[in-house]
Amino acid sequence: MAGGDDAVAAKIPAGSHQAGAGEAPPRTRMLRQFELVERVRDYDPSVDESLINRAYVYATVKHGSQKRHSGDPYFAHPIQVAGILTEYKLDAATIVAGLLHDTIEDTDATREEIAGMFGDQIAELVEGVTKLSQLEIQSEENKQAQNLQKFILAMSRDVRVLIVKLADRLHNMRTLGHVPNPVKRRRIATETLEIYAPLARRIGIEKMARELEGLAFHEAYPEAEAAINARLEQLRVEKGANVAIIIQTIMEVFEFAGIDARVYGREKQSYSIWRKLQRKSVEFSDLADVYAFRVIVGLPDDCYRALGLVHQTWRCVPDKVEDYISNPKPNGYRSIHTIVIGPGNVRVEIQIRTEEMDQIAENGVAAHWRYKNESYGFDEERAASAGLDAREATRSLLEIAEHGGDATEFLEHAKLEMYSDHVFTFTPKGALIPLPQGATALDFAYAVHSGIGDRTTGARINSVERPLRTSLRNGDVVEVIIGDRVAPVPGFEALTKTGRAKAAQRRLERQAKREEFLRLGRDLVAHALHRYNHELADTALQQAAERLGRADEEELFLAVGEGSLKASAVAVAAFPGLEEKVRKDAGRKPIEAEKAKLYVKGGDLTPGVALHFAECCSPIPGDRIIGVQAPGKGVIIHTIDCERLAALENDADATWVDLAWTQTALHRALATGRVIVTVENKRGVLAELCRIIAENQGDILNLRLAKRTADFFDMVFDIEVADTRHLTNILAALRASRSVKEVDRVKG
Repeated sequence: MAGGDDAVAAKIPAGSHQAGAGEAPPRTRMLRQFELVERVRDYDPSVDESLINRAYVYATVKHGSQKRHSGDPYFAHPIQVAGILTEYKLDAATIVAGLLHDTIEDTDATREEIAGMFGDQIAELVEGVTKLSQLEIQSEENKQAQNLQKFILAMSRDVRVLIVKLADRLHNMRTLGHVPNPVKRRRIATETLEIYAPLARRIGIEKMARELEGLAFHEAYPEAEAAINARLEQLRVEKGANVAIIIQTIMEVFEFAGIDARVYGREKQSYSIWRKLQRKSVEFSDLADVYAFRVIVGLPDDCYRALGLVHQTWRCVPDKVEDYISNPKPNGYRSIHTIVIGPGNVRVEIQIRTEEMDQIAENGVAAHWRYKNESYGFDEERAASAGLDAREATRSLLEIAEHGGDATEFLEHAKLEMYSDHVFTFTPKGALIPLPQGATALDFAYAVHSGIGDRTTGARINSVERPLRTSLRNGDVVEVIIGDRVAPVPGFEALTKTGRAKAAQRRLERQAKREEFLRLGRDLVAHALHRYNHELADTALQQAAERLGRADEEELFLAVGEGSLKASAVAVAAFPGLEEKVRKDAGRKPIEAEKAKLYVKGGDLTPGVALHFAECCSPIPGDRIIGVQAPGKGVIIHTIDCERLAALENDADATWVDLAWTQTALHRALATGRVIVTVENKRGVLAELCRIIAENQGDILNLRLAKRTADFFDMVFDIEVADTRHLTNILAALRASRSVKEVDRVKG
């Protein structure tokens, strides 16, 4: 069915042939010009036939003698793509774009020429598909990521760009066996599974998504497909008779109740089964929806009547009824699903929907192009009533593309967004917010609006304040608590499930990192100037920036903060006469310089951004600390007695900064102290240790058994503390216990 792993597909009929991996598929007859026009005229009597005829001829002339791997003329490909588009009853502009989609890339045709002959709208569609194809020919993952990023931006302007590209990919998958290179075949198949099939499902074109998945799975994972098909064949032998019984029983029950219905059974697609086995770690025999039965009725009211009759006939599985009519999926999919215990104790899924719902379930956004009032076009009113907005369905992907970051990061976030089952949650005012399984309150906030997500500080779930990490369930009502400050949420990676939220939080992290580098760079330049009796406020740095190849003061400070440029070099660029003094100072550590009273925890510092705590010594407030500037990482903070510092003594590239804790850090910050405790091996000792830590206002964040013997064992505690004094008090309290033999703070 549309929109998820619940999709089912008919099995390959007995005696049919499916090409093996790498085996050339049989050739299909190319659509002739008049046949293509007739196909369009069948659903759009007002079509401009001359437009399609001109495009058909233009494509064949431009591609001329070009050949495909199969030996067919190249122009057979765009013609077949146009034929696929007619199956979904697309408008004439989309059909023409299908005919012309490769002309700019593979021939001497230009956008201007196409615009002059076919109009700007068609030229824009062709150009949109061309930009995607130009990136697609490069196989590296980074290029794949760029391709998807372009894809999202292009289809946000006109979803027909995506539909043409999907039809292009579908025909290429149907003829994939003609590609001689097996590595290339597998790459194309994998890309189809990861990118194109999920995008087809995203806009509700389930029929195309299933075919893409079936063809790609066959090529990418032939052994897995063979294993699942063998199990399905065994299931047909064992349970096949029950399928006929279920259909017959449903028909009899509905006929007796006076409901006109069409019923048919379909077997779950092998790729869909494979995905579910991967994702849910269940056995094949535990899958409840290998067989699914569709009940097609006349009206929405009949769907609910039919559900009642099904549940009166067979026992339903608790918590397995899903009403997508009252809560449609984001791609417009509407239906009622239930799982019942059928004849022979077989668990089967039954889907109940109307004819219109079934059309939308199969064809998604393409179902809303229709002939109306003597014209053909997209029926926005019908689409809106079905709950489908193509732009809204892809809005989260567009937001991810707009959040920036490198292309590989975008690809990671987009895949997270596309591969997901849904839970349905609500705002306090009753607005429906669909989210992936496992999504949290922070994901919810970003689904409502990116501006809300950026300022989220907490959440109330069903009127009870809960941690942001709480996973949401169907029906939860979520109220987001927002603050005034825009900042990344600490630990957001573990608090988010959706690509949209992760991309937005990483954007905030990048912004915060830039701000911290700027602040750090400004401070370091100020210290360097002060060392040589100059003040930052009285120094014009624009010329210094230009001398050092930076655009302005901000870029100058950023380079110093990141460590790619030394603050002393800025001083020399601003005052060339300082060069000799700086050279003399180069061999000395400037520890004697004025202390840089920088925030190292708490206050305005974003933890883990411009200033980083060294893992080798784990500083906490109260420790004597010093900073070492590392290129590209900011300042690494060590305790003054850290053993690693000795190795940096003679490093001429190391910039040393004497640091101190601010009052904010000393009085309000929380840090993690790690302690190792050696205790007697006896009953109740763990409870005693936890009690001691709690009584001394310590919070245990993590606990690990390090070593155990017959008499003693070592336990490592990560404890949240305010400062070194707080940690020292806890250590003293632990040492006072008779069960404790030894306690030490662990650094690193």
